[in-house]
Amino acid sequence: MKYSVSSYSYSKLVSSGEYTEIQLIGLAKEMGFDGIEFAEIHTPEGADKLEYAASLRAETEKHEIEIVAYCIGANLLYDTEKEIERLRYEVDVCAALGAPVMRHDASGGYRNEDQKKGLGFNNALPVIVSGYKAVTEYAKTKGIKTCIENHGFFAQDSERVTAIINGVADENFGALVDIGNFMCADEDPAVAVGNVAPYAFHVHAKDFHLKKGNSFVPSDGFFMTRGGNFLRGAIIGHGEVPVIQCLRILKNAGYNGYITVEFEGMEDARTGVKCGLNTLKRADELL
Repeated sequence: MKYSVSSYSYSKLVSSGEYTEIQLIGLAKEMGFDGIEFAEIHTPEGADKLEYAASLRAETEKHEIEIVAYCIGANLLYDTEKEIERLRYEVDVCAALGAPVMRHDASGGYRNEDQKKGLGFNNALPVIVSGYKAVTEYAKTKGIKTCIENHGFFAQDSERVTAIINGVADENFGALVDIGNFMCADEDPAVAVGNVAPYAFHVHAKDFHLKKGNSFVPSDGFFMTRGGNFLRGAIIGHGEVPVIQCLRILKNAGYNGYITVEFEGMEDARTGVKCGLNTLKRADELL
């Protein structure tokens, strides 16, 4: 396997001022990663985003490490045409980074006032599919694949993810499979990964501590799932996600790309990321 790390894993180091975004590239290489994924990029004030992306790419070439994916937010349900145009520009940014894959979100769902009218996922599906299709058709011209991640509650469980992928029905569009995120929609990770594994373009390895909704939940660090359970980010291998089982499912489905560490626990980021990488390397021996 090849291993990369999401820049999101180091967000505390950036927000504290200890590292700049561009310095994360050297840190990832030092930790033993083959690649880095950028979860958004944060252009310095007054700089051009495309030029800044090119500078990040130059830094990775200096350190002999790849940019493996570019991940950004999106909401295709409102101001859809304007959002499609923005996402096409982000494809240009992805090309400047030299990343082969771009993940963009579908939507966080309908606003409360629209939900009260009875609008839900089935109503949103044609709009989301059309938006993804428009973006991936443009991305083809840049040699970039696009994908949806099981992320953001509204389009998170495997049934909804596969409905979107099957609706787009384009070989240039697939899934960023986050093996932990299915727990946010209260799905069994192994079952859900099995459902989406055939469509995997990119993979996040992530882990969570779980507390059932009817148990005492500490006030710090936990967030509530769609079904009222509670999760807290964990070091990979320390939580409830069946990491080895999920990776085996992906391997058996033919996935042979990067496994990207995404750490969002309470521990020090360097410790959490490095321990997660160690776990993945050990798991690789068992597959």
